[in-house]
Amino acid sequence: MRVAACDVADREAMAALLASVPADAPLTGVVHTAGVIDDGVITALTPERLDTVFRPKVDAALVLDELTRDLDLSAFVLYSSAAGTFGSPGQGNYAAANAFLDALAQRRRAAGLPATSVAWGGWAESSGMTAHLAASDLQRMSRGGGVELTSEEGLEVFDRAWRDPAPVLVAAKLDFVTLQAQAAAGSVHSLLRGLITTRRQTTQPQRPAGPRLAEQLAATSPARQEEFLLDVVRREVAATLGHASGGQVDADQGFSDIGFDSLLAVELRNKLTELTTLRLPATLVFDYPTPRSLARFLKKELRPESNGTHDVAGREDEFRRMLATTPMARFEELGLMHTLMALLDEQGSEAAGTAAVAEQQQDSTSLIREMGVDDLIARAMKETRNQ
Repeated sequence: MRVAACDVADREAMAALLASVPADAPLTGVVHTAGVIDDGVITALTPERLDTVFRPKVDAALVLDELTRDLDLSAFVLYSSAAGTFGSPGQGNYAAANAFLDALAQRRRAAGLPATSVAWGGWAESSGMTAHLAASDLQRMSRGGGVELTSEEGLEVFDRAWRDPAPVLVAAKLDFVTLQAQAAAGSVHSLLRGLITTRRQTTQPQRPAGPRLAEQLAATSPARQEEFLLDVVRREVAATLGHASGGQVDADQGFSDIGFDSLLAVELRNKLTELTTLRLPATLVFDYPTPRSLARFLKKELRPESNGTHDVAGREDEFRRMLATTPMARFEELGLMHTLMALLDEQGSEAAGTAAVAEQQQDSTSLIREMGVDDLIARAMKETRNQ
């Protein structure tokens, strides 16, 4: 056995390495396992981040394909990923790179060359590509219906896969309980529907969604609406992070401080979009960085009519008490005297008609001071309703 360090994507270095293989022990098989991840939402994927993932996958596979075409190989195996088959949130670059490997295997087979691309699911054993994953990342992946392969299972699958006549194989372990639940809710991946036999449920989901959530909010007293939405937000945050309940989420702690990254931010946005039917931005948790501020934003969007003044008629008694106990000097300090004088002028016109023109020339401030609270309030309420 010989171990050689080489940048497989470097054509010259790879050509030199292949030329060094002795004729009495020729190369008979290629297994390309290299891979690097640099996850991020699509808007954050720069050309440099794409190249980080593409170089060891795409560039290296092309070099191997071109430099070994004239060799008598019995196997040409590419380690692909199920991300290229099913998609994977936050892994657009990685999914594309692996989809390329699948296509390359099919092209080689069509040309009469050996090739097998194995689209692997998750492996239980930690590696350089998975060591950074937190428990919440693993839980998010498992919610898709996948189960991690043990090393023993993976090696057994590999032995079977590279001899299989199909150019592309998906080697993934599935959780059929999860998939059946997804099928019942109508959310199972289209490529897996043929594996699941269950009737789609017609009952309402357990958590409030869309109009139902808005209806529940409308039925909640105004004083409790923000707290109601805060409970909803905390519950969804907990589910996104893999916590047991929303009680474990601090309403005033920043999302970035409790483990949110761009992927989790998008996942939470998607959950809340489904619940509220609102069009929410991908930057939601960055624009509203705590559960409480996010709940307040949702309240404004779901109940816009409650964001300004409350119903005028319903607060008439409150206005009466306020005006009756507020010194006129306070209205002057607040810059409201001009408005009150305008109301007084209009009231005088309505009460006396054209015969009251001379009376309107009196000092407006004195008239306001002499005006009864009930008269002033009645006029103010009428003007407010007409606006």
